[in-house]
Amino acid sequence: MRSSHLLLLALMLILPACSSDTAVDGDPSFSSGGAEVVDGQAGLGEDEFGNPLTGTEVEGEDLSANARNGARPGTQQDLVVNVGDRVFFGFDRYDLTSEARAVLEKQAEWLRRYPHLTISVEGHADERGTREYNLALGDRRANAVKNYLSALGIDTARMTTISFGKERPAVAESNPSAWAQNRRSVTVIE
Repeated sequence: MRSSHLLLLALMLILPACSSDTAVDGDPSFSSGGAEVVDGQAGLGEDEFGNPLTGTEVEGEDLSANARNGARPGTQQDLVVNVGDRVFFGFDRYDLTSEARAVLEKQAEWLRRYPHLTISVEGHADERGTREYNLALGDRRANAVKNYLSALGIDTARMTTISFGKERPAVAESNPSAWAQNRRSVTVIE
């Protein structure tokens, strides 16, 4: 990927010497440097989704992988598709399983790539138990995730927590499979 960046940089340096100071083919959206002008700023064209590229948004990111799955880098969809936005808990538990820790390690790596992003960690519970109990359990789950991400080097100033208890089930059924999917923590880009 670095070699393609260097090639692009070399082309950007060479092309201005070969062109005039007028718009390319009469199109005012192109400057003499060959870089597209979007809203008055020079860019590097568009990505697969028609979004302007400036070369600084996702340095080192493989856009082709994201193009295959439809996720724009640094978005909630990117987090969901390429990393995973949720971890699951056992009944009446808030300790992190090895599977949960593996997902959170990927989330921490992803968050380090996008240091400008802040997140909210939502804690959820299944429908069993009182509203108050499940709000407290959801809070412990969200904080367990926040603390683990913090231990992995993510600044706590970038994270907030909220508990929804049993109020926002992922699956609205009353069976063990649904309960397992509702005992979760979800990381949401703010």
